[in-house]
Amino acid sequence: MASTPTRIGQVNAAGDNKALFLKVFGGEVLAAFQTQTVTLDKHMVRNIQSGKSAQFPRLGKNTASYHTPGTQLTGKAINNAEVVIPVDDMLISDVAIADIDEAMAHYDVRSQYAFECADALAQQFDKTVMQVGINAARTATNQVTGLPGGTIITSANSKTVGADLATAFFDGAQALDENDVPEQDKRYGFLRPAQYYLLARTTDVINKDWDGRGSYADGSVVRIAGIELVKTNNLPITNISSQFRTDYDVNATTTAALIMHESAVGTVKLIDLAVESTGHRVDYQDTLLVAKQALGHGKVRVEGAVEVRTGAP
Repeated sequence: MASTPTRIGQVNAAGDNKALFLKVFGGEVLAAFQTQTVTLDKHMVRNIQSGKSAQFPRLGKNTASYHTPGTQLTGKAINNAEVVIPVDDMLISDVAIADIDEAMAHYDVRSQYAFECADALAQQFDKTVMQVGINAARTATNQVTGLPGGTIITSANSKTVGADLATAFFDGAQALDENDVPEQDKRYGFLRPAQYYLLARTTDVINKDWDGRGSYADGSVVRIAGIELVKTNNLPITNISSQFRTDYDVNATTTAALIMHESAVGTVKLIDLAVESTGHRVDYQDTLLVAKQALGHGKVRVEGAVEVRTGAP
């Protein structure tokens, strides 16, 4: 007698035998991406339904003056500008899983590859956002006439001496204050682990008698000068060139930290994280899985970016 197996990968017992399995893969990619990235919620992100770019309007400041009775008010001119961020080509992380390898593996192959695909997208996302952030700090001319540019804090020992790095953070916070950049828990300091733990070992920073935040025992430090600290391996520290766009290139060989207000950098998303599959490919005896995004990054409020570095790159 012939057997009638229940194909658990089919939708309503019809069609592709692997259709439902791929939904698990897609869900794992989304979860892993949100866990791994550190910049997604720390800068401006705009989603668009169509088009090749997104506009970020910029407004300057108005002035005040005393009024003389009998004098007509004619209004004051406020400078206006715009920042247009284009969408890049598709950012893709793909993997081909051979049928024979999947059959022989003693673990869930697709869940592991799902994490790797998502992690690759997350790491590239973070790197590019911070590359743009450093370039924003190095931009002396604001898009809006009359507003200040980015800020560079030079501290020769900021990569090796925790007290010097802490001082540089206070100098950066002062620069943001003087640029009228808001400070309501929207300032972030991105550091490599080496510099992060330098600060954690600097007891003045975590001294609770001074309202320090962190723990020497746990090797953690929460914030300095109102700036929330973020530990990441993706802060650029090399000379990055030949990128997809030249405004992503940056020589960060002397960079010790990046301080940003959330409005310093913007991201425009045309296609959010998605997963596609060719299904089983007979001619290759495998399955091709692709995780992808279509987005772009750019400088928005350059006065909200500060680079701490040891010297000129």
